[in-house]
Amino acid sequence: MPFGYPVMLQLDGRRAVVIGEGAVRERKPEGLVAGGAAEVLVVATTPAAHLDELEALDRVRVERRPWRPEDLDGTAICVAWSSRPEVRDAIARAARDRGVWVNVMDDVANCDFAAPAVVRRGELILAIGTGGASPALARRLREELGEHYGEHWAEILSVLREVRESTLALLPDLTERSRRWRAALDLDEAEKLVVAGRSAELRDRLRARLVGDEGPSDDRSRSDAGRPRDDAGPPEGGET
Repeated sequence: MPFGYPVMLQLDGRRAVVIGEGAVRERKPEGLVAGGAAEVLVVATTPAAHLDELEALDRVRVERRPWRPEDLDGTAICVAWSSRPEVRDAIARAARDRGVWVNVMDDVANCDFAAPAVVRRGELILAIGTGGASPALARRLREELGEHYGEHWAEILSVLREVRESTLALLPDLTERSRRWRAALDLDEAEKLVVAGRSAELRDRLRARLVGDEGPSDDRSRSDAGRPRDDAGPPEGGET
C-alpha cells in the first residue's frame, strides 16, 4: 500500500520549506512549526493575508516570489503545491537531488511521504492516514477524534511523562515496567481526575501503583505476571 510505514520525524534544529499557494492555504507552515522545525521558509505570492499572518510567527520566513532550486539547499523536508505538472516535477527533482524529503501535494509520484491528518493535544499526536485513498475520510476521522480527545489530554500526557521520568530509574527492567504500567494506568480515571482539576492526585496514584512495595495489586497485574500478552505490543505501548 502507498505510504504504509508510519513514522514521527524529529525536526528540532532542522530547516523546512513550503512552496506554493495551495500548501500555504492548507496550513503546512504552521504544521511544520508545531512539529519543531527550527526554520520554515515559505515561498509563495498568495494568499496575501495568510502570508501576512505567517510573517508574524517565530521561526517562519516568507519570501513572496517564485521558487528557486537553491531554496532547498540545507533543507530536511519540503511540502509544495503547484497547479502545473512541470513545476511539480521540477520541485520534486530538485528536492531529491539534495536528499530532501518532499511531499508535492496531490501528486503521489512526487511524494516521498504522506502528511496525515493530525490532532494535537500537547505532546499527544493522533495521526490518521489513508494511503492517499481518501483525504475526506482522514479529515472526518480527525474531526471525530478531536471531539473525543479534548484539550485536557495535553495535561494527562504531561502527568504521564512526569511520572514515567521520575520512576524510570526505579523500574529498570523493561518487561516489569511494561507490566506495571498496564496495570496502573486507567484512562477513564485519568480523564476524570484531570478534568476535575486533580492532576496532582493522578500523579500520586500512578506513582504509588508503579513503585509501591508490592507494585500494582489489582487482578490484572496478578493475571499478567509472567505471561506475555498478544495485544501488549512493545514495552510501554510500542513507541520506539
